[in-house]
Amino acid sequence: MRPTKTTKRSLLLSALGLAAGALLPATGAQAQAWPTKPVRILVGFPGGSTPDIAARTIAEPLAKALGQPVVIDNKPGASGNIAADQVAKATDDHTLGVVINGNLTSSKMLYSRLPYDPAKDFTYLSLLTTAPLLLVTPTNEPSGAAFLDAARKAGNTWNYGSVGVGSVGHLGMEQLQSRVPGMAAQHVPYQGNPQVVTAMIGGQVQMALIPPGVAMPQVRAGKLKAVGLTGGRSTLVPDIPPLAEAGVKDFNLEVWTALLGPANLSKVAQERITRELAVIMKNPEVRQRLFDQGWQAVGTSPEGMRLRVKEEAAIMSRIISTKGIKIQ
Repeated sequence: MRPTKTTKRSLLLSALGLAAGALLPATGAQAQAWPTKPVRILVGFPGGSTPDIAARTIAEPLAKALGQPVVIDNKPGASGNIAADQVAKATDDHTLGVVINGNLTSSKMLYSRLPYDPAKDFTYLSLLTTAPLLLVTPTNEPSGAAFLDAARKAGNTWNYGSVGVGSVGHLGMEQLQSRVPGMAAQHVPYQGNPQVVTAMIGGQVQMALIPPGVAMPQVRAGKLKAVGLTGGRSTLVPDIPPLAEAGVKDFNLEVWTALLGPANLSKVAQERITRELAVIMKNPEVRQRLFDQGWQAVGTSPEGMRLRVKEEAAIMSRIISTKGIKIQ
């Protein structure tokens, strides 16, 4: 019996429905098939630096969770801004970056021709590590409040070191000096914290704000003296008092690293990374490894990271504007 027109129409619609149904699982699978190749994490600082340590600590567990290799690609230069710019311009959906405070909170105000917009050109994923800063000085200087009194009396005859203009150590010292009337030490920039430490031991600079993981080995060896921590007491260095005990109130500066991607990072990639990272940052082995290097492991939501950046950028903006700090 020949099929009627109605039967033909039903068969055609049924075939189309089956075809559409066959496409749906494939499309869904494709949408969930991230990553499809190795994930690259750009780090704008050399091997052994804090951002490099953070990136390499999460790389192995993240690779296991994603089922793809995670490759760390160091691209040092311009205080991490070269790598940050490459992340902002990435289009392959498999490029991420580990950055520091300055790349997101102060670079836009410091550089007149910054090639990326920290607020618009990135997908914020999570903070990774945080640490307070430790005010350190040569061993022949006094401790606590007595040190601050000596710094006041020395005025601009003293120097302080940092890892560069606009760094957290630089802006933090300027913030500290604004809270200690009469303190006016001159800034001397260096290539890295090891050079700052060497200069302090040699007497070229009288103080610096340095992460505890860098400073404490020198303090324990008797080569530097710890004055106090920014913020409150920290489990990283429980025996070091906060600067608040020396009279510097509400000085809650931290140095941190964060993971981000380009603004065009796909939703499936964003959701997968934040989901896996939330687990990784709670892993005891990961936390202990970072702690041993002088860092607290943290995991935040993208919204939490964005709020942190916004609040800190406002503080840094006031310091930069008040002090007239600029990098060409």
